[in-house]
Amino acid sequence: MVWGRGGLAVLLASAVAAEPAGDVRAWRKAHEAEIVRELADLVALPNLAREISPIRANADHLVAMLTRRGMAPRLLEIEDAPPAVYGVRRVPGARRTVVFYAHYDGQPVDRAQWHGDPWTPLLRDRGLEDGGGEIPTGRAPYPPEARLYGRSASDDKGPIVGILAALDALDTLGRRPSVNVALFLEGEEEAGSPHLEAFLQKYRGEIAGDAWLLCDGPVHQSRRMQIYFGARGITDLEVTLYGPARPLHSGHYGNWAPNPALELAHLVAGLRDEDGRIQVAGFYDDVRPPTDTERQALREVPNVDDALRRELALARTEGGGARLVERILLPALNVRGLASGGVGALAANAIPTEARASIDFRLVPDQTPSAVREKVEAHLRQLGYDVVHEAPTLEARRRRPRLVRLDWGPGYPPARTSMDLPFSRALTKAVEEASGAPLVRLPTLGGSVGMELFGRILDRPVVGLPIVNHDNNQHAADENLRLQNLWDGIEVYATVMTRLDALWDEK
Repeated sequence: MVWGRGGLAVLLASAVAAEPAGDVRAWRKAHEAEIVRELADLVALPNLAREISPIRANADHLVAMLTRRGMAPRLLEIEDAPPAVYGVRRVPGARRTVVFYAHYDGQPVDRAQWHGDPWTPLLRDRGLEDGGGEIPTGRAPYPPEARLYGRSASDDKGPIVGILAALDALDTLGRRPSVNVALFLEGEEEAGSPHLEAFLQKYRGEIAGDAWLLCDGPVHQSRRMQIYFGARGITDLEVTLYGPARPLHSGHYGNWAPNPALELAHLVAGLRDEDGRIQVAGFYDDVRPPTDTERQALREVPNVDDALRRELALARTEGGGARLVERILLPALNVRGLASGGVGALAANAIPTEARASIDFRLVPDQTPSAVREKVEAHLRQLGYDVVHEAPTLEARRRRPRLVRLDWGPGYPPARTSMDLPFSRALTKAVEEASGAPLVRLPTLGGSVGMELFGRILDRPVVGLPIVNHDNNQHAADENLRLQNLWDGIEVYATVMTRLDALWDEK
């Protein structure tokens, strides 16, 4: 565990839970091999959301895991969607229910980029970039920096196993949670959660609980535990510009026939300046400024920017030197990819027929995907473009000199829960007790999760409680989970389960 330099107040607070956390740690040390084996079995199941049979196998496997813990699980069904898995451990006398959210689907993989098979879990004694070598999964105790490699090991199958291991520890120790513990496990988060709203609307009477904990995302780059009270929203955009009806020889037609790749470069470059500020009129009008509490939380976040710049080989960062935690409170435009013609060995001396850009916009309260779409389209029309939303005919291309096709993804809005709610304060205290160190509190996570749906439809406070390592290659090749993060997470989950109700009532 990474211990910070907590003040006297933190030490006194953590003393309340020190002995129970120590008991959970002792249990974990005696059961490390079993925990890793259960996680490896889960990671070994391919889990792309759009592959129906494998995703069903994951759901059935999770039902069996929850059944072994007496959580009476069931599959929640919506037409044309992977099932959500829901189960609850009811505690006699409990007054509240806390729902832990995670997703069991994973990102697509490019097997050629992996050191091993994405769904053959591999345990290494440390990270690959540090020369980590393979070690047996069943031989505990494991080295301090051991990591399990495999798709979804950290995003989010590791947290799922951590929650269940925390329940196992409490059961063995004869300690009851102070709240009913529920799990809601989604099966298409990595596909954009297109049916999550329908799930929440259909089943809200059964699953609402009293508060939600989202166990998605990483801990802070300093390795301190963090909780996040909001998340940026997202909407994505595919931009297509058109050139000649067929590729043209660049010598015969260059400087005469417009080149869509060059035009696209100008269009995309005009959407934001070199420092990251989006150049669309009115884009920042709906941005909500941070509260005093949120500003104070930002000041307390450890500054890791210099270390990140070194690690990532960045000679500069955007925003005039502003810190990362400040920048993620603002909206962002990211160019995911550009495509037109060929490069390298595939390059041809030709003017291409079309050019495409793939963009995602990260949104902050109180922006909405619909408002962003309207402003971007108005911006392009002001530049003289005719905006269409489907493939134009050749006749349309002949008649319209500046034609752009825009294909918007569904997206979802941002969200932010108040740090001053009783639940927010109770969670902060519980996590600090478990970790024995000051907690990193983020007003907004840089990534996007569907927090807005939970708050709007269920009308419950929603806070993120991640446990996995920040350098986990999430969404990329060689995704991994640092085992010490899992061990720390088990202790945090167990403390939240046992201490939250009492802390909730503190003034």
